[in-house]
This record gives sequence, C-alpha cells and structure tokens, in this order.
Amino acid sequence: MKSKNSLNANKPFRIPLIVLGSPTATGKTRLAVELAHACGGEIVNADSLQVYRFMDIGTAKPTAEERKRVRHHLIDVVDPDEEFNAALYADAARAAIARLHGEGKPVFVVGGTGLYIRALLSGIIATPPVDAALRRHYQSLRDRFGRAHVYRLLCEKDPAAAARLNPNDSVRVIRALEVFDQSGQSIVVLQNRHAFTDCPYEALKIGLCVERNELKQRILDRTARMAEAGLAAEVQGLLDRGYGEKLKSMQSLGYKQMIAFLTGKRTMDEALAEMNRETWRYAKRQMTWFAADKEILWHSPGQIDDIRRKVEDFWTRVR
Repeated sequence: MKSKNSLNANKPFRIPLIVLGSPTATGKTRLAVELAHACGGEIVNADSLQVYRFMDIGTAKPTAEERKRVRHHLIDVVDPDEEFNAALYADAARAAIARLHGEGKPVFVVGGTGLYIRALLSGIIATPPVDAALRRHYQSLRDRFGRAHVYRLLCEKDPAAAARLNPNDSVRVIRALEVFDQSGQSIVVLQNRHAFTDCPYEALKIGLCVERNELKQRILDRTARMAEAGLAAEVQGLLDRGYGEKLKSMQSLGYKQMIAFLTGKRTMDEALAEMNRETWRYAKRQMTWFAADKEILWHSPGQIDDIRRKVEDFWTRVR
C-alpha cells in the first residue's frame, strides 16, 4: 500500500487559507478574531473600504482591542484619495500571505468584498475596460424596462453567460453585455481562458448566514452605533483634511449620507434612514455574489463550535 506522502508526492503544495466571506453585519470580524486567536493565526483584510486611513467608524474596522488581540493586515494602507482596486489588493494580499506562511502563521482572509476575494484566489480576468457610455446605455434600458429586459438581451447575445447569471443580478448581466459588445466574445470564454489552474492556495471557505429580518435589524443597530460613535465627526474630519466629497472613497456607504447631512441636504434622521436602506441593498448584492460560490460552507454566527471543528480538521488535513 502506498503511503499518504507517496500518494501526494506529485501534488503541488498550496498555502492553506481560511476564507471568511459573507454579507455585511453578519459578525465576520468577531468570529475571525476568535478563530485566529485560538490557533495563533493572523488576519488579512478583504474589505475594499477598510484599506483607507482615517475611515474607521463608517467602515466598521476591527476595534483597537481586536487588532491588539490578533494582528490584521491590509488595513490603513492607502489614503482616501489614492487609487486602490482588486488587482492592487490581490498583489498586496498575496505578498502578505506569503510572508505569514513563511513565519508559520495560519492565515485568515476576512471580508465582504467578493471581488477582492475572487481576485486573490482566481486572479483578474482580462476583460475590456469599462465603456461609460455603453454602461449608461444598458443601465437606462434596465431603469426603463426592468432587469428582465436586459437579461433577455443577454440571453440573445450571450446565452452561455446568461445561463450562469442570476436574472436579477443586473450589475453582472450588464457587465457581460458590455464585454460581449466590446470584444465580440462571451465573458465565459474569457474566464475559461484565464482559468487560474495553478492557484497557490488551498482554501476552506466559510460563510455566515443570517435570516433576512435579523440581518435588517443588525444593520439598523450597527448604523445607530456608528452615529453614536461619531460618524458625522469622522466625515467632517476627512473633509477638513481636504478629501473631497466626489472621491470614490467618500461616496461609499455612510460617508455619502453624512456628507449630505453636513452640507444641509439631509437631516440626520434622513441620512441614517438612507444609510440603512442602502446598506440593506448592498447586503442583498453580497448575498447574491456569495451564493454563487458553491464551495462556501454556510453556518449561522452561533455555530462557532462547528466552525472551529471544521477549521481544526482543515489545518490537520493540509499540514
């Protein structure tokens, strides 16, 4: 009988990762800190807003106590007016992971930005750059005739892409239409051609699933805590530093609404109500994104013992 080592002799080694990705306000940070602390691991951030300095309250960054308990990476790495995207994230995250692996530290990738996680694990697909006029065209069709209309257009032009997408996910449907119109090729063809077959990671993907009404309440509670913690003052401080309201970072959830309050366009109650509505819409988009990943093992936030066992079994298997 062949030994386990001989059976795996020709299998390339992959760096083990625990990936914790799920919608906002589901308790990812708290769970990740507990898991990482238990095994002496460290956390690599996968939230597209927590990379910005001076933006703490509105991005729900880990607290000082949590960051003292477990070391976090890729938090506070750029200023609010600096460019940052999925490609830059993937490069920085891979460097951090390689360094931590070299130190023998278990690595936890944690965040709700699905595109960043996909870029890390699967690379960046070489699609045509966004054509703003073309995007506006399809967005106007969606706004005028509904999401079903643009999905039908995709079914006609690129049935392979349509078969893979949720008809209600108009963002991805429109992107698939853009790619086809610009390149003459299905985005599926580009994805298959790109396939990251030499992925250097062995990932255990964990997701937190919260019932919809409970998640809505969690969002309400978190927004209230952000307001009490001084979100408006944080945004005023950013404006005072010279970070303009048109910056991509300043147009993000919470910051956009507080700017409207600070400039007299909204009352505080109106700003917070809009923040809650937009956060819920964002959470629903995240649900759609993560639901498409069939490798994610879903748990409720209270199933920490089950999650811990899965993590322990994973480390035992891959080491």
